[in-house]
Amino acid sequence: MRKYPNLLKPIKLGNTVLKNRIIAAPTSMMDMTPDGRLTPYNISYFEMKARGGAAMVTLGESITDSETGKSHDRQIRLDDPNILPSLTRAVMAIKRHGALANIELSHGGKYGGITSIGGEEVSKKKAYGPSHEVMPNGEIVHEMDTAMIHHIVKSYGLAARKCKRAGFDMVMVHAAHGWLFNQFLSQVENKRQDEFGGSLENRARFLMMALDEVRKAVGQGFPIELRMNGDDFIEGAMHLDDYKELAKLLEDKVDLINVSAGSHDAENLFVRTHPSMFLEHGCNVYLAAAIKEVVSVPVACVGSIHTPEFAEEILASGKADIVELGRALLADPYFPKKAMEGRAEDITPCIRCFNCFASLTQRNVVACAVNPVIGQELDNKYFDPVSDRKKKVLVVGGGPGGMEAAITASDLGHEVILCDNSDQLGGALKFAGKVPFKQDLFDFAKVLEARVKRSKIDLRLKTEVTRELAGSIDPDVLILAAGGQAFIPPIKGIEGAHVMKALDAESDPSQIGDKVLILGGGLVGCETGVHLGMNGKEVTIVEMRDQMAPEANDFHKMALMMEMEKYVKTMTETKAVEIVSDGVVCQTRDGSMVKVEAETVILALGVRSNTVLTEELSDVGSEFYIIGDNVKPGQVMEAVWDGYYVARDL
Repeated sequence: MRKYPNLLKPIKLGNTVLKNRIIAAPTSMMDMTPDGRLTPYNISYFEMKARGGAAMVTLGESITDSETGKSHDRQIRLDDPNILPSLTRAVMAIKRHGALANIELSHGGKYGGITSIGGEEVSKKKAYGPSHEVMPNGEIVHEMDTAMIHHIVKSYGLAARKCKRAGFDMVMVHAAHGWLFNQFLSQVENKRQDEFGGSLENRARFLMMALDEVRKAVGQGFPIELRMNGDDFIEGAMHLDDYKELAKLLEDKVDLINVSAGSHDAENLFVRTHPSMFLEHGCNVYLAAAIKEVVSVPVACVGSIHTPEFAEEILASGKADIVELGRALLADPYFPKKAMEGRAEDITPCIRCFNCFASLTQRNVVACAVNPVIGQELDNKYFDPVSDRKKKVLVVGGGPGGMEAAITASDLGHEVILCDNSDQLGGALKFAGKVPFKQDLFDFAKVLEARVKRSKIDLRLKTEVTRELAGSIDPDVLILAAGGQAFIPPIKGIEGAHVMKALDAESDPSQIGDKVLILGGGLVGCETGVHLGMNGKEVTIVEMRDQMAPEANDFHKMALMMEMEKYVKTMTETKAVEIVSDGVVCQTRDGSMVKVEAETVILALGVRSNTVLTEELSDVGSEFYIIGDNVKPGQVMEAVWDGYYVARDL
C-alpha cells in the first residue's frame, strides 16, 4: 500500500481523470518573446514539472484580451492569432510525461492599462476597471461600459476554445488576487449602480457570464477550474462568509474551485497570498476547508504546502480534495514522484526566500535558491553527465555550497573527499533549526547532509584542511567552500565578555540578556533581531546605512519589515563608537552622541572572504575552484549554484 493513499489517489474532474491529487499551481514567465509567445526555455520549465510526477501542470496568467487586460511586460496573449504553435508545443511537452495540461485565463482589469506592475513597460493605454478611480500615482481608471464587459466576456470564450484546440485538458478562470473579476467582486472597488454593482449576485454577474461563455466554448464534460479568494484581507472587501456565498452561486458552472487569498491592491498581502517564512505552512488552507463545507464540487487549496505528509493530512481530514503546489515544485519538481516512491526525505524543501519572484521581476528569468536547474531546464536537459575521466576531488567546507559540490561530483562518478573543521555539516545553517521561521532552511541543510551520507563521499568532519593535509591527499581538483569570516571592526570595547557574533547568538541563546543591541542591520542582523524579539527580548538594531536589510530581495524584505515593526527598534545612519559594559555609545546622523543601553551586544556586520585560506590552497591540485562566500559574501543561492555548476563541469 502506498504511504500517501489520499495524495496519490486519482480524481475525476468533468470527463478527465487526474492520476493523483497534485496540481502544479499556475506560474508565469517573464522571459517569453516580446509578443508573449512561449520559448523553448519556458516550455522546458513546465515540462520538468510534468516529468516530476504532477498530475496536471498549469500555465499562469494568460491574457484573454491583451488590449485591455495585459498587466505585465510579457504575458501569454491568447488573442494573438499566432499564439497557437507555442501553446501546442507546451501541451505536447507536458503530456508526453503523463501529466495533463491546464492554463489560467486572466485579465488585469484596471492594471491592464496603467504602468506595468510586472516589469518596466510603461503603458499609454487607458485603464478600465469596475468604477472610476484615481490611483495613488495619479493615473485614472475609467469605468468599463457594458459594451466592453460583453467584449471581454466573449474574449474568454474565444480564449478557452483556442486552449482546447491546443490540447489543454482544463482551463482555469482567474478571479482572485486583485485582477479583473476580483475587482468587480470587491465592495471597495465596485461602486457601480447598474446590474454589475451592488448586491453580491450583481457584482458576480460579470464572472458568471464569463464562466458561461467558457462552458459554451469548451462544451460539457471539459473541466473548468475557478481560482477565487477565500478572503481578500482588505477592510470592507470580500471576506470568508461572502466567498462562501459566491462559491454556492458558481459551483454549478465549474468542476473545481481553487481557493487562494489576498490581493495586490494592498502591497503587504503579497506575502500572505504567497506565504512568507514568517507564516505557518498552509496558512490559507482553512479558507479552502470552509468553502468545501458549502459546495459539492471538488476544492483545491494552495499556499506553502511543503511536504507529502502535510498534503496527505489536508486531504485525509477533508479540508480539500486537491493540493496545488507552486514554489514547492520549483525547489523540487520531483516532489510527486519522490512521494510516490516513498522518498519524501529526499525532497528539497522550499525555503520561502522569494528568490524566485525576485529573479522574475529583477532579471525577468525565474531562478530558485535551492534548485540551480530552475530557469535553466533546457540547458540541463541536454547536459551529458559523463565525465572525461574520473577525478579525485577534495571539497573544503561542509556548508550548503560544499555539500552541493560534493554530491554533484560524486553523482558524476568522481572520487570525492569532503572535509569540514566542525563536528557537523551545514555551515552557517547548522543552527537555523533553533529559529522557527528558518526551519525550512534547516531542513534544506539536513536534506543535503542526508544525500552526502547516502553517497560514496569520504566525509571527514573535525578536519582542518591545511596545505600539508591537502598535499598529502593530492587531489586532481580542490573546491574551496569554507565560507567567509565574520567581520570584526576595530571598535573600542568589542572584545567585551557581553559581545558575541550573530551565529553564536543563534547557537547558544542562553547567554543573551533581556536588552539586546545588534550592530549591523543587514539581513542577518534583522532576522536575528526578529527572532530575539519573538522571544521577548528588547532589541535595538544599529545600522550605518540609511535602510535596513538593503541586500534582501523586495519580497522577503516586505515580509521582514512587517515583522521588524512588531519586534525591533531600529536606528539607521548611526555608527557605533564604543562598546561599554552597559551598552553602546553611538553617533547619530546629526553627529550627536547617544548611549543605547544593552546587556548583550551582537555583531552582525557581515562576512569577508577568507583570502588567507584561498592563497594557502590555491596551487594544490591541477584544478582549483572557489565558491560561495570565498568568492564574494552572498546568500544560500550563490553557494548552492556555485557548488552545482562547478562540480557539474569537472
